[in-house]
Order: sequence, then C-alpha cells, then structure tokens
Amino acid sequence: MLGHYETWILENERTEATDALQDRLAVEAAIVPAHWPLEVANVLAMAELRRSLTEADTTRFVQLLAGLPIEIDRATSASDLDSLLAHCRAHSLTSYDAAYLELAMRRQLPLATLDKELRRAAQAVGLRLEL
Repeated sequence: MLGHYETWILENERTEATDALQDRLAVEAAIVPAHWPLEVANVLAMAELRRSLTEADTTRFVQLLAGLPIEIDRATSASDLDSLLAHCRAHSLTSYDAAYLELAMRRQLPLATLDKELRRAAQAVGLRLEL
C-alpha cells in the first residue's frame, strides 16, 4: 500500500477513511518513494510555521511514523526520468506524485491518496485506490 500521511497530523484534514488507513498501518506495511522523508519534513515544517503544529506535535508525529512499517523504495533512479516525465505529461502530475504512481504500478500495489489528480491518474492506469 502506498500512501500520503499529512492527514494524520493535521486535524482539519482527518477523515474516518484516513484514520482507518492509519489503523491498518499498525499491521500492514506501506511503501513510499525515496523523496517521502523530504515531503514529510516539508509538511511538518510548514505546519509549524503556520502555527498549526507545535514542535512537540511534530516530534510526536515523527515518533509515530518511526514506529510504523513504512518501507522507503529506492529503486526509482535517473534512468526512470523518461517514465516519470511521461506520467507527468499524461496525467498532469508533479514529478513527486508521478513517483507515487510509478511505484504503485511497478509494485502492483493499491494507492492511498486524497490528491484528486493522483487519484484520477491511478484510475486511468487501472490501479486500485485505498481511500
């Protein structure tokens, strides 16, 4: 399972579906692209700047993530640039979201995301969505 995570820490973005996904991660592994730690750090840093989170909130969330079975996939490389750009063009995705799509397709995994464009792209290529 692939997934986005920011809804777990930002109260205004939580839903029953994202809570259920978090519960599943207690027993079922997720896999994320190599840039995922950068995305997590950015979401947390920006939330702190907006005062949506405190430093203590961020620390607790990082500890929560460290305890979850999240595998970071390092297989995407510069040799995949053409493939990533093709996904960006075909589905109007950022390169970051194209990496999630490529990983799900390569590993034949369902995709967990609330991002509308990424959901549309996943459906277009026949991936199962978890949210």
